This record gives sequence, structure tokens and C-alpha cells, in this order.
Amino acid sequence: MSKSALIVVDMINSYDHPDAERLTECVEKVLPTIAEVIDGWDGPTIYVNDNFGHWRSNRDDLLESALSGEFGKLVEPIAPKDDSMFVVKARHSIFYQTPLEYLLGQERIDKIVLVGQVTEQCILYSALDAYIRHIEVRVPCDAVAHIHEDLAEAALKMMELNMSADVSPARDRG
Repeated sequence: MSKSALIVVDMINSYDHPDAERLTECVEKVLPTIAEVIDGWDGPTIYVNDNFGHWRSNRDDLLESALSGEFGKLVEPIAPKDDSMFVVKARHSIFYQTPLEYLLGQERIDKIVLVGQVTEQCILYSALDAYIRHIEVRVPCDAVAHIHEDLAEAALKMMELNMSADVSPARDRG
């Protein structure tokens, strides 16, 4: 029997980095759908988040910093609940040198749903890494944010064609 986990990628963010202006514009558009997916999810939810080079950071530190920043309103609706799992990453893929693969194995999860940012970077690389691990991937196209729309469209197409990912809108799958 297949078991799925919702993975929220890099949404605990202060947006004080290059391209933040373009990214926040897109996040504002997709945030209601991401929040809806999170709120309606009935299963394991795992936040996998960049630590932005702060090697003493953890879930609470990252969340506090993001909520108190200029773009806290983009974090508040999707802030992790107490029962959510949290994995810190340092590179683009949610799998690269993180305990995520072990965690998914322990939970017997063989399908992941990726929501968050950035479509043409972390979402794409994470989907590929899941695919090569024989983990089924779903990326609701309306629940991921991009910096470059053309690259995001290409990334979604690559995920669909090359990784057999389901990229249909969130509402199409209930």
C-alpha cells in the first residue's frame, strides 16, 4: 500500500537574498493554494528548509527569523504545526546530505508531494532526486513558486516527462 508525505520546501524564508522581489511576487500568488494543501493534508508533513548558511540554526530559529522579518506575512499562513517534521538542508535538493531519505524509509513513504519554492531550482532537483530513489513524485503546479516563469514552465515539463511526476493543479487531486 502506498503512503504519501507532504514536503514543504524552503517556505520558512526571510527573503533577504538576490531575486527575492521576483520570488515574493510569485509566492504571494501561490501562497493561498500552498496553505490550502497544507491545511487539508491528512498524513505526514515534512518541512525541508534551507539553513541559509547559519549552522547553529534550527526549526524554531528559522521560523522566528522569518516571521519577524519584512515578509513574515508570507510565512505565517504556512508555519509548521507542532506535529510537523522538520529537516534542515544546505543545498538545492531536499535529499542532498540530509536525513530525509532515512526518514521516508522509517515512515514507509513511497510517494511525496512537493510544494514550496523555487520551482526551477530546489523543487526540480528534489523531484529528480526522489525519482532516482524510486519515490513517486507529485508537484501541484499551482502550489510552487518560481523566480523565472519560463524556466519554471520548462522545469514542470521536465518533471512530468522525464520523471513521470504528476504536475496537475492541487485542486485536480482533492
